[in-house]
Amino acid sequence: MKNQLQVFAGNATPELACQVCSFLDVPLGRADVRRFSDGEVMVEIEDNVRGGDVFVIQSTSTPVNHHLMELLLMLDAFRRASATRVTAVIPYYGYARQDRKVAPRVPISAKLVADLISAAGASRVLTLDLHAGQIQGFFDVPVDNLYATPVIFNHVESILAGEPVTVVSPDPGGVERARAFAKRLDAGLAIIDKRRARPNEVAEMRVVGDVENQTAIIIDDIVDTAGTLAAAAGALKSVGAKSVFACCTHPVLSGPAIERVQASELTQLLVTDTIPLRDGGLACDKIEVLSIAHLLGEAILRTHREESISSLFMS
Repeated sequence: MKNQLQVFAGNATPELACQVCSFLDVPLGRADVRRFSDGEVMVEIEDNVRGGDVFVIQSTSTPVNHHLMELLLMLDAFRRASATRVTAVIPYYGYARQDRKVAPRVPISAKLVADLISAAGASRVLTLDLHAGQIQGFFDVPVDNLYATPVIFNHVESILAGEPVTVVSPDPGGVERARAFAKRLDAGLAIIDKRRARPNEVAEMRVVGDVENQTAIIIDDIVDTAGTLAAAAGALKSVGAKSVFACCTHPVLSGPAIERVQASELTQLLVTDTIPLRDGGLACDKIEVLSIAHLLGEAILRTHREESISSLFMS
């Protein structure tokens, strides 16, 4: 049992966990994760993990607090069961957008969640496309922040081969991500300059850059209510874009997001499976899901073997 690779999962991403286990050719570990009648989370690990190298796959997606508690209790259970190392594999790290003080008397929630994960027993963290790279510094344990760019890029390259393309950042903060994608695609770069009236509501939007007669590809890490995305697609079409595609790693798609995507000027929205789509998302013909199971599986395997995973960090 010593140093045996063992993979477990909470209730957030069961299909992704099964795909990762299939890639690794290991069985998904047995863990009973359920709620008591009053809503408390109960966790019982049904496999022997003493001396094992344990990887727990769990996104902190909707319902965020419930899935976060599942993760924390599983980490604590593995630590108390004497696993040699426990790696928290968090495809989508919730609370990442609250990474700094933007007003007086507000918490830095991303830091608090990092402290909870460390205190619960995680030896290291493996995650994907953190909203802000500096969140890695919030942890007291090693953090590997992978990028979904290779998965998305390969698909985009196959469907848009030969098309004149401009990569678009939906805000100035995402320019580095968009520039790296544009460089790999040998494409132009544009930026959306937006003004927010209040959270999740965009008041004004302008396109900085030339997209006329181009296929525009909006690159982002998270799509939440899709208000910005729908407005950006409309703005790009209004200045002459031939068609508009969008790519994101984390399809939060809360509230009216799916309806907005369906009614927008978008030709297609490419997402990954860090968060499972709800029924409306699965039924939306504009949304296509790409799997990151091989990327996570390779990172888990290299971590288990104590090999370098730096080549997987390419953004």
